[in-house]
Amino acid sequence: MDLRLRGRRAIVTGASRGIGLAVAEALAAEGADLALVSRTSSAEAVERVARHGTRVLPLAADTTDDAAVGAMVERVVAELGGVDVLVNSAAAPARPGAQVAASRTTDALMREQFETKVLGYLRCARAVAPHMVAQGFGRIVNISGLNARGSSSLVGSVRNVSVAALTAALADELGPAGVTVTVVHPGLTVTERTPGMIAAKAQADGTSEAEAEAALGRSTRLGRLVTAAEVADVVAFLASPRSVAITGDAVAAGGGQPGVTYY
Repeated sequence: MDLRLRGRRAIVTGASRGIGLAVAEALAAEGADLALVSRTSSAEAVERVARHGTRVLPLAADTTDDAAVGAMVERVVAELGGVDVLVNSAAAPARPGAQVAASRTTDALMREQFETKVLGYLRCARAVAPHMVAQGFGRIVNISGLNARGSSSLVGSVRNVSVAALTAALADELGPAGVTVTVVHPGLTVTERTPGMIAAKAQADGTSEAEAEAALGRSTRLGRLVTAAEVADVVAFLASPRSVAITGDAVAAGGGQPGVTYY
């Protein structure tokens, strides 16, 4: 299937590593020009995305700073000629293992998470929306997480549910102008952090790393962890004109949660 992304202009935040980088690669492979946004530019990330032959614009911006976000978007519009796609992925990854108890979660921790993952996403969406509305087309995809569907982590639940609520509100407002907004909930995903996480789990459990990896895999219906590239395939579709029938909704991309039914 041709996703009709060739020549589209995309911004991916949190693009220096992990799911953000995988998404940038997937979009570039489909022919999109990319603005790679992160707090610090990564030459390795630029090289990986540029190998697909599209334009790549590395930009350093802190999404907790509204002025920095506005300047970033204006530069993308000036250098790439506009913006068609925004993928919000700039956020601290969920912590594996035991979480801070709800009764001991500090105000400072909650504020930090909201500044980056909720308000940061809103700042970026707010900056691109006028450009998308003016051209009658746009795709905004917010990377959230399956902690939205659990209560084991107060921080994870609240920030990810908030992203889903933000997504729905933006979709209601922007849909009539041809702009769709969706949220993707990855689960525990294979990234560059995974080997260290598996080693730590093996040490804590007193098992081999292979046994620790297998135990993590049993948390999915696939019996293994989903990779960042596999999550990126889902995001690439949602970022494309082909996905017009989906907006305001959450799409889980974690390999399936055993023993539960969502409807």
